[in-house]
Amino acid sequence: MSSRVCGRVLQRLQTSSSAPAAAAVWRSCRLHAWPSCRLHAWPSCRLHAWPSCQPHRGMNNSSRGTMNVFDRTMKRKQKNWAAALQDGQQFDYLRDEVGSQVADRVYDVARTFPLALDIGGGKSHIAEHLSKEVVERLFLTDISETTLKHRRPSEIPTQCFLADEEFLPFPENTFDLVMSSLSLHWINDLPGALRQIHQVLKPDGVFIGAMVGGETLYELRCSLQLAETEREGGFSPHVSPYTAVTDLGNLLGQSGFTLLTVDVDEVQVHYPGIIEVMTDLQGMGESNCAWNRRSLLHRDTILAAAAIYKEMYGNKDGSIPATFEILYMIGWKPHESQAKPAKRGSATVSFGDLSNISQPTNTKKS
Repeated sequence: MSSRVCGRVLQRLQTSSSAPAAAAVWRSCRLHAWPSCRLHAWPSCRLHAWPSCQPHRGMNNSSRGTMNVFDRTMKRKQKNWAAALQDGQQFDYLRDEVGSQVADRVYDVARTFPLALDIGGGKSHIAEHLSKEVVERLFLTDISETTLKHRRPSEIPTQCFLADEEFLPFPENTFDLVMSSLSLHWINDLPGALRQIHQVLKPDGVFIGAMVGGETLYELRCSLQLAETEREGGFSPHVSPYTAVTDLGNLLGQSGFTLLTVDVDEVQVHYPGIIEVMTDLQGMGESNCAWNRRSLLHRDTILAAAAIYKEMYGNKDGSIPATFEILYMIGWKPHESQAKPAKRGSATVSFGDLSNISQPTNTKKS
């Protein structure tokens, strides 16, 4: 497993001297030039309903004994609500950025994929950056029907399936490529989901995905905890738990993937204040859906958290940063044509002999 760390800053919102003015700037701000045409679902797009059986609270049916941390029904409602917003595309800046990064990694694989699967693809943020010369046909799944209906157009022939990421309704050895962007961090049984992805891949197929890492929104988490402790004498989780980068390589290896690559990308977005941070998270459909979440925050607690946020992490221009740690992963399903490590004990040179290698002598220039 290799690790590459890079950092980028997205200037989501500009600050202002007054709250109403800041809100106005926030409403009008855009990161990208969006197409003027409205997005429609393709006529050929069909929906496949996921299994009717749902996991019980506290236990996940996909793997006996796996704790159910997230309320998947609540997550579906959150994504449906976010996708139904008239101005919902203004909240897609992070998904579009990560989707383009996943697409770049697909282009790095020098081959054409006859059939690909995008798990939790939503509005198809990956496919819009791909061409039909790379992916000839695409299956797009999501837990939210409204999100699929508002997916972005692509030149790749696409079929939509309404399916839960925890229960993939596809047979084994089906896809040449499986992709996922900012969806796996809401899965209760991540090892089980990775095993399902491994199963639906053909031999020598590749999985390329991105998910939110454990250091995401640490500024918001810390500010809310300190504010609640001060105002209410204790705190409860308001930011969902995420997977650590140190665990991701092991999870991929245990699921059967080989030739692993894990990259860490830190994206920092600047906002006028904490209200704008939480509003954008809600517009993304990324609100907390853990079973032990608190549905409401007291006004005094929010004001205290806003002051703590600016005091601890605020920038000189009055804005506040929100950090998103993005974990990119690549794993291959084993095949006999892939390079394999040499057998143990087959080395012909010992590391102890390295000290005996003579250094090259400097030659004098004429």
